[in-house]
Amino acid sequence: MNINYIAQQIVNGLILGSMYAMVAIGFSMIYGIIRLINFAHGDVVMIGAFCTLGLLQVVGAPFPLVALVVLAAGAAVGILIEKGAFRPMRGAPQVTGFIASLAVSIMLQNFGVIIFTAQPRNFAFPAYLQRVIQLAGVSFRVVDLVIMLSALVFMCALMLLVHKTKLGMAMRATAENIDVARLMGININRTIMATFALGSALAAIAGLMWGGKFGQIDPLLGFVPGLKSFVAAVIGGVGSIPGAILGGFVLGLAEVLFVGLLPPIYSAFRDAFVFSTLIIILLLLPNGILGKKPQERS
Repeated sequence: MNINYIAQQIVNGLILGSMYAMVAIGFSMIYGIIRLINFAHGDVVMIGAFCTLGLLQVVGAPFPLVALVVLAAGAAVGILIEKGAFRPMRGAPQVTGFIASLAVSIMLQNFGVIIFTAQPRNFAFPAYLQRVIQLAGVSFRVVDLVIMLSALVFMCALMLLVHKTKLGMAMRATAENIDVARLMGININRTIMATFALGSALAAIAGLMWGGKFGQIDPLLGFVPGLKSFVAAVIGGVGSIPGAILGGFVLGLAEVLFVGLLPPIYSAFRDAFVFSTLIIILLLLPNGILGKKPQERS
């Protein structure tokens, strides 16, 4: 084991962490505003992946156009989920929303199996994105570089939107106290719908990245990335967007380094390691790395 090998594993962890962070942001945004863990969020990753597959391999659309359409499709799915499943239940006990999110998740998975069958599909990006680059002893594909750069661009754009726009101000006010935000004249329905749209758009782009990175997709694709991204959101501090980003990178690096630095016999236990990491961090930091204490919230 040499320095180049360790550097390679760190790069792999950053790539994986970028995708976890993109999905974790949606979990944190939605929870931060309506205190709901939307377990259907991971299945938007699957929708984004299959949307990309159809546009690239069936329609033959250029990659930049594919990315824009996937963003729009993810946002549209998020709006449909919010308006169809969660808005009618707003004000109901939290457990009602939790059950509804599981129901929507199972429904999306089964619709995916009905439409696409359970057979995994090979997923191939254009040849120029598959080209391998060697840099200082570390090898990665162009698509890997696109994943990391795109994730950083989307995260920075989201942070600017949240902190520099009227919509972002409305989102932050609603997250602090939804009743006071309503009294201040903020359109709560529109703000929550925008939150679902933004979070789902990022999840759909993560699906595009996931397919490009691993080369194979299926209708149950979103379950494991969704669950791990939720873990990343909790590690970072659920409800905190910077915490979700940090948690995604922490989890991605920890998972890859666990597999890459320990003997191969332990690689089958990578998921157990993910949840062990969650337990250890929550024992030390019950609110996550950047999470607020309950009394700090309105």
